[in-house]
Amino acid sequence: METIVTKRVHIGNVIRNALVFNFRNSLGGAVMTDNLLQTVARLFALLDERQTEYLLVGGIALLQYIEGRNTQDIDLIMAVSSLEKLPEMQISEQNADFARGQFNELQIDLLLTRNKLFDKVRREYATTRPFIEQAIPCATVEGLLLLKMYALPSLYRQGSFARVGIYENDIATLVQLYQPALAPLFTELAQHLSATDLKAVRDIVAEIEQRIARFQQKSS
Repeated sequence: METIVTKRVHIGNVIRNALVFNFRNSLGGAVMTDNLLQTVARLFALLDERQTEYLLVGGIALLQYIEGRNTQDIDLIMAVSSLEKLPEMQISEQNADFARGQFNELQIDLLLTRNKLFDKVRREYATTRPFIEQAIPCATVEGLLLLKMYALPSLYRQGSFARVGIYENDIATLVQLYQPALAPLFTELAQHLSATDLKAVRDIVAEIEQRIARFQQKSS
């Protein structure tokens, strides 16, 4: 079942609104957002001009499939070598799988293709979606589910209850709306997670499917 959100997303507005209405920002002073729309447009224009391979993931990508998702940054899958094509981005943190960059006032979280799953998602779970800024390479529903499920065991170990709740809700909403085939996704995850973590993810998704079934019974 295909119910893709048809309204084109304005990435700059999404991020600006999230920053302006964030409660913590209202306590910490005014958020400088005047140039944010131009900064977002310039980022994606530069990525195209320099023929940089990347894939949009995270909250902005989810807005192609789920309405009302809120996010203050941009998440991209990229190779480390691709970062060299964008010296304007200042990298503040980096490890084997992740990096955080700053492009003017815009925060960018990077999933690095040295991680085999991230690379697989970039290559095989990608589509192109129209945004207000331009057409952008974007993860598919299945690609987003793979990334969300892959992250869950680590989030549980970190005790990140708020993020666990967000990720599980994203998974539940995607599964309920799009009814993707989950077996191939578990097969893929088996190559990247330990047996213990894979079982934990399977159990979580089974609970989500049970919640969806109860919801559908009560709403029918």
